[in-house]
Amino acid sequence: MNSTELTPSSHVVVVNRWREQYADFARYLDHRAHRVTYVSTQVGLASIPPTATEVVVVEATDDLAEVRKAVAALAERHGAPDRIVALKEDDLLVGAALRAEWGVPGPGEEQLLPFRDKFRMASEVAAAGVEVPDFAAAPDARAVLEFAGRAGWPVIVKPLIGSSSAGVVRMDGPDDVAETAFHGEPRMVQAFNPHGIYHVDGSFDGSRVTVVRASRYLNNCLEFRGGGVLGSVEEDDPRIQRPIAAFALRVLRALTDRPTVFHLEVFFDPATRTCAFLEVGARVGGAEIPLLWREVHGRDLMETAFRNQLGLPVREEPEPESEPESDPATAAETGGWLLVPAPESRPCRITEVTPMAGPLPGQPYAEALLTPGEVLPEADSYYEHVGGRFRFRGGSTAAVEEAIRRTAAAFEVRAEPVVAA
Repeated sequence: MNSTELTPSSHVVVVNRWREQYADFARYLDHRAHRVTYVSTQVGLASIPPTATEVVVVEATDDLAEVRKAVAALAERHGAPDRIVALKEDDLLVGAALRAEWGVPGPGEEQLLPFRDKFRMASEVAAAGVEVPDFAAAPDARAVLEFAGRAGWPVIVKPLIGSSSAGVVRMDGPDDVAETAFHGEPRMVQAFNPHGIYHVDGSFDGSRVTVVRASRYLNNCLEFRGGGVLGSVEEDDPRIQRPIAAFALRVLRALTDRPTVFHLEVFFDPATRTCAFLEVGARVGGAEIPLLWREVHGRDLMETAFRNQLGLPVREEPEPESEPESDPATAAETGGWLLVPAPESRPCRITEVTPMAGPLPGQPYAEALLTPGEVLPEADSYYEHVGGRFRFRGGSTAAVEEAIRRTAAAFEVRAEPVVAA
């Protein structure tokens, strides 16, 4: 980023919880030309540039009261913030609230709520004529039973605002409903869709999707919550890419007319090649997605998201990458990733781990592992702090999928609980 796009010596506050360098903050903004301060968790300190003006550590970056206090302290020492950036999904509304309080540019709550409140999200997408599985509010068990009586079993019950499938429950019958306590956060219920799930990642400039790629989950996020591995492979078949890219454009236009980086999840019916909406976030996808895009495709979606939150113009993009080349000899590389869950409840100390990365075909080209003796922290960035993270690249979807499955079968990690003193 050219630092002249902001007033010299602007004060930019960044809210961060990532240990991994998912966002390359030092490259996005000249930390010597501006006062760049951070509000970070203890775990997130590892990814903050050493040239940061100041860092304030908080317990949780999605605690608005705590972050508000930290920003006020930074403002006393470095002046009122000119911009506020919060890229993690759970921190988006905190960032929006702070921008409103300090009167700085960037996405506000009304722009972001349709991408956070799942009931509102589904309602607005359905109102635009986009296919959405039947849904309803689920304030109590009776509402779920009445819904299932119309839609049939199984059903999915989930919090209206959440991430990483936290609190999502599949219910196969009345007994499952009886075992669920309906209190606390608001929920919704949705008809079960049996088709495979794709995640769709890219950038929307307010009217068109400028770059987009569809990837097929090899299982799903709910299974990962239950202890299974989670994998994804980019789709190289244009007959699948085209309808998914077209569907993504309809969804984005239904929810916003502002520049937005997005992570969309859809059900895809291979028989009819049609999509149904699952959910969408106004943020870069999690897991290995931002790293894979940078390393395999040479695009930094985090930088685009960073610019969007600074209220700066979207960089010019070439024509949409909605489909790969059909000729295998000239096709772009295909990427994929794999997460293996933590072997024990976090925090836990790693006792054994099997390195898998290497230069040979079928091996992951990159991995993120802890060494024996290191502690896997109990941190809020759920898909970052796991038993093993792997990234793959290859000439086709089939080749990458096979490599992912082989790695998942061969990888071993063991740990022991960390007992508090």
